[in-house]
Amino acid sequence: LPGPSRGASALVLRREGQCWLLDCGEGTQTQLMRSHLRAARITKIFITHLHGDHMFGLPGLLCTLSLQSDPDASKAPVDIYGPLGLRSFLWRSLELSHSQLLFPIAVHELVPTPDQCSPEEFRDFSGLDRAEGLGRGPPGRVLRLDPGEESFLLLEEEQLEVRAFRLFHRVPSFGFVLEEKPRPGRLDVHKLRELG
Repeated sequence: LPGPSRGASALVLRREGQCWLLDCGEGTQTQLMRSHLRAARITKIFITHLHGDHMFGLPGLLCTLSLQSDPDASKAPVDIYGPLGLRSFLWRSLELSHSQLLFPIAVHELVPTPDQCSPEEFRDFSGLDRAEGLGRGPPGRVLRLDPGEESFLLLEEEQLEVRAFRLFHRVPSFGFVLEEKPRPGRLDVHKLRELG
């Protein structure tokens, strides 16, 4: 539980001048302000599951980032990854609060597999607000696990690969693996020869 000295779930990975946020519970903004991290450097957000203690801070954080930014449609979007329903939650939260972001976001939703969520409990949130103009909501992808695959490939760069894998909780949940690719070492062959 959050307390006076501890917030809900949130973790930041600093990487090459960027910040990647894993979960965004209430109080994340406050904790960021207390830290030496710059929230404006957040370029990717990963939400493990749609329980409030892991995501209720997200709309507020996005609005604060918007207040601190200049309008720039050419800026790369902040990529947000999480379970199916995250796009609808964000769109509805921003719409009801009359909030407009001055920077682009892209929401990439992960569809749970039948063993993560029984058919009786599964609800496809991807079209929840379609009749009410979801097309105005944030762009992004809906990602399904390919047959025979154990994880979703979310991002692949020269030095890094990011995957999501299924977790089993009361609601569809995902863990994230950020794996550096092998890098060749640097040896000073001349110096090694000198040292025998």
